[in-house]
Amino acid sequence: MSIVTLKEILKDASEKKYGVGLFNILNLEMARGIISAAEEEESPVILSVAEVHTSIIPFEYAAHIMIKLAREAKVPVCLHLDHGVSKELICKAIDSQFTSVMYDGSALDFEENIAGTLEIVEYAKRKGVSVEAELGHVGGSEDGSDNSEILYTEVKKVPAFIERTGIDALAVAIGTVHGTYLKTPRLDIERLKDINKVTTVPLVLHGGSGLSDDDFRNTIKNGISKVNICTDMCVAAVNAAKRADSTSYEKMVPAMMNAVKEVVVNKIRLFGSNNKA
Repeated sequence: MSIVTLKEILKDASEKKYGVGLFNILNLEMARGIISAAEEEESPVILSVAEVHTSIIPFEYAAHIMIKLAREAKVPVCLHLDHGVSKELICKAIDSQFTSVMYDGSALDFEENIAGTLEIVEYAKRKGVSVEAELGHVGGSEDGSDNSEILYTEVKKVPAFIERTGIDALAVAIGTVHGTYLKTPRLDIERLKDINKVTTVPLVLHGGSGLSDDDFRNTIKNGISKVNICTDMCVAAVNAAKRADSTSYEKMVPAMMNAVKEVVVNKIRLFGSNNKA
């Protein structure tokens, strides 16, 4: 249908109180499963690759796959770089027809995060690309390499951060972690409510894999417009491969792709973006 920016795809979601899923890819099969699910559910979708995963799928390969699938998709697709830390890679994504990037300065102090984010925003805006940033720090890590602690988003810093950077979406830390949860998550919904009262941009939930259905409904009800998913798809794909004939790669590949699709279909319905394309 069309390739859209993050700002465009989240406008309706924010107004109508549903969530749009961001789904990270690690290979062609994941990308195909995601787009197939979005088309089947008539849902807008955010197709993404995380910087940390470019050691598995080089950025140039991911970009080629994502752009081709997005151009041919029957639903609106946003092309996103997730958790960009390298400004060189972020600028490459902007110059490679991506319509959205996330600058992750969450490990920096407040002023450094603002300065780094603003630098990316200024470059992205000249190209018509949306920018997401993170205030606070979601725990864990995208590739499971560490178990960093959650640094909860400070409500009082939100208005100044948004105003001084000019971002289009804000990722918040309210108790979620990246990767597999080692214990049952306890989300600070009151903090989310307070953030939602002072924000002027859509809010983003990272570390979505492992939350309960009620957790998702509750966060979307209280201001979340974008939900990031990766681990759930990876786990489903691995389990599907184990169930398939282990002597036949030809059987494993479609089984993994269909498993990813099933996860994405379920998330789309849960987030309420089905029939919103």
